[in-house]
Amino acid sequence: MSADSPQVFRLPDVGEGLTEAEIVTWHVAVGDEVKVNDPLVDIETAKSIVELPSPFAGSIGALLVQEGEMVQVGTAIVHIGGGVPLAEPLVESPAAEERREVLVGYGPSSGRRRTRNRVRNGSVGLSLRVLAKPPVRKLAKDLGIDLSKVPSRGDAVTRAEVEEFARVMSGTATTAAPVTGVRRATAEAMIASVQVPQATEWVTVDVSATVDLMDRLKADRRFADVKVTSTLLTARAVCLALARTPDLHARWNESTIEHPASVGLGIAAATDRGLVVPVVREAERLPLVDLGRAIDELVATARAGRIQPDQMSGGTFTLTNVGVFGVDGGTPILPPGQSGILALGQVARRPWVVDEQVVPRWVTTLAVTFDHRVADGAQASRFLADVATILQDPAMALAY
Repeated sequence: MSADSPQVFRLPDVGEGLTEAEIVTWHVAVGDEVKVNDPLVDIETAKSIVELPSPFAGSIGALLVQEGEMVQVGTAIVHIGGGVPLAEPLVESPAAEERREVLVGYGPSSGRRRTRNRVRNGSVGLSLRVLAKPPVRKLAKDLGIDLSKVPSRGDAVTRAEVEEFARVMSGTATTAAPVTGVRRATAEAMIASVQVPQATEWVTVDVSATVDLMDRLKADRRFADVKVTSTLLTARAVCLALARTPDLHARWNESTIEHPASVGLGIAAATDRGLVVPVVREAERLPLVDLGRAIDELVATARAGRIQPDQMSGGTFTLTNVGVFGVDGGTPILPPGQSGILALGQVARRPWVVDEQVVPRWVTTLAVTFDHRVADGAQASRFLADVATILQDPAMALAY
């Protein structure tokens, strides 16, 4: 390859068995100069948004895929250096030619244009081609719509125009959209999870003492940079309880049960992109303040859309706080590969019987779902009782 020839950067597997990803945001444009490790593009995998750095130095010759397009691992996505595309393939599809022309800057002047199909015998054919981004084409295909029949007010058919055409044709306001990214990964994980024989137990507990402890910790200057929440104190209780009932975070592996050396505590976090579960590694070894910092950092990173695949690996048990949505409780579904998950309901003032008197107390509901191949009701009940005991009387943690 000559010095003027462009280097080709292909979509890599970022280390999570990636097969495809969506191009989210380009950080460069044609003509920009980049150095090795300069940010090129953000991609969305099934788990996270990942920033890809440049493996080459040089000028951006061509962006080969558009933002919003799903591409397979190994697909050429950018030319770096040289400023000219590689030699044309002997056979080129209309979609490939459209992508190259539009992205390199040779955009057409109307939404309907002629494209050239190169064939092996050298002959050239002309056909009418409708301009639309790949996600729009897929939406039209999913809806069974011929793009050439969609009225367009611009150079290319838009998603809104396809959806409007679908409403007009069907007489309803129902539309379909591709399922990608975190939502797709969540759906696949839940389908896998329901194949596991799982059961759920729950208990309602007076956590007034824990609420008092939260107030004291918030006033402690050592916790000044930590969000002291029911999630944090429940996470600590979970780690203590797992030490007494390790089967609740063991892993079923065909004919054996594997017990991990430490707790990889998953913290379920709702984000704009969907549900993600970053993992605090060796959570049982962290002092409470460090556990709080770790949870805060991971959740903030997840909600910013910058969580990395390795930050969501290694989970052995998951904690989900459904109470933040004002929900009393629920029956959580196991994350694939894990044998236990605890759902924490909202902490609310309720009437409670204390010494034969009905008084207002802070109360919550805990629910644990477990893999019945790995643990029985006895182990799950002991684990749940331990968590409840610690939250009812935090001083009991000294006995664990």
